[in-house]
Amino acid sequence: MAAAFAYVSNAQGGGDADGWRQRLGAALGEAIDLRAWPDIGDAQDIEIALAWKPPPGALARLPNLRLIISTGMGVDHLLVDPALPDVPIVRVIDPGLVGQMAEYAVYWTLHHHRDMEAYSRQQRHRRWHEVPFTDTATRRVGVMGLGEIGADTARKIARLGFATAGWSRSPRAIDGIECFSGAAGLTAFLQRTDILIDVLPMTPQTAGMLDARAFGLLPRGAFFINMARGGHVVDNDLIAALDSGHLAGAALDVFHAEPLPADHPFWTHPKIKVTPHIAGPTNPRTAAESVAQNVRRLRAGEALVNLIDRTAGY
Repeated sequence: MAAAFAYVSNAQGGGDADGWRQRLGAALGEAIDLRAWPDIGDAQDIEIALAWKPPPGALARLPNLRLIISTGMGVDHLLVDPALPDVPIVRVIDPGLVGQMAEYAVYWTLHHHRDMEAYSRQQRHRRWHEVPFTDTATRRVGVMGLGEIGADTARKIARLGFATAGWSRSPRAIDGIECFSGAAGLTAFLQRTDILIDVLPMTPQTAGMLDARAFGLLPRGAFFINMARGGHVVDNDLIAALDSGHLAGAALDVFHAEPLPADHPFWTHPKIKVTPHIAGPTNPRTAAESVAQNVRRLRAGEALVNLIDRTAGY
C-alpha cells in the first residue's frame, strides 16, 4: 500500500487539503491517501507530512514519518518546534509562489516610485498638483536575499529600468544586477538603496538585522518592503525611522506575531501599509510537481532535492 500523507497546516500556507489531494494525485498518476490534520486516522499510517506552521509537537505524533515537506519556501516555521522529528525536510519550489512574490514587490516599488500615496492624499482633498518626477533609472532598488525569490524579483524590477542591486550572505552573480555580499558589502548596499526589499530567510543570523543602524544607512526618503519574515525587523526602530522622516514609508506583509495583534501600532501608522501574509501563497496547481518529485525520489531511495540544512536554517 502506498504511504499515507498528512496535511498539517494553519490554513494559510499552501492551499487546502482537497487542492493538494487532487493536484498531487494527478502529478503522481494515482489516487493518494491524504488526510487533513487533525483527522488523520491511525497516525502510524502517515509516512509523509505536508506542513505549514504545524502545531508544536504535531509531527512528533507520527511515529513512521519519513519525510516532511514544507508547503512554503521557508522552513523556520518548522525548525522552531523542539519536538521536530529527525527526518529529512524539503521545501517546495513553487514557480507560482515565486512569481507572486515578485508581483508584490513590483507593486509596492511602483506605488512608491510613482508617488501614488501622495496622489491618493490629493484626491481626498480634490487637489490637482503634479509631484516632481523621478527618473526610473535614478531610483535605486535593493533586494536583500538572492535565492529563488530574490533573484526573480531583482531581475523583474531591473527589467522595468530601475538601477537594481542585491545582497546575500555569500557571493552571487546575476546578469544585470549589482551584487553585494557579506558583512563587508552590507553597508555599501544599504547606502545606495532607495527602495529596500527584504526576501531573506529567517535564521539566527538574520534575526533583528533590520534595526536602527540598518535603516539609518538607507538614504533619507527610502521606502521599505518586507515580504520575508517579521523577525528580521526591530519594530520600534522601524517606527522611529518613519516618525523621524528618514524613511518615507513601508509595506509590510510579515510580522513577529501573526495575525498581527489588534493593538500593534503598525495597524494605524500613517506611513505603513499592512497586508496579512499574502505576498506569495503556495498554489497546489503550480507546486504539486515539486512535491511529487521528492515523493518519487523517496520511494525509489534516491537523493532528495531542495533538502534543508537544519544548521543553516534553509
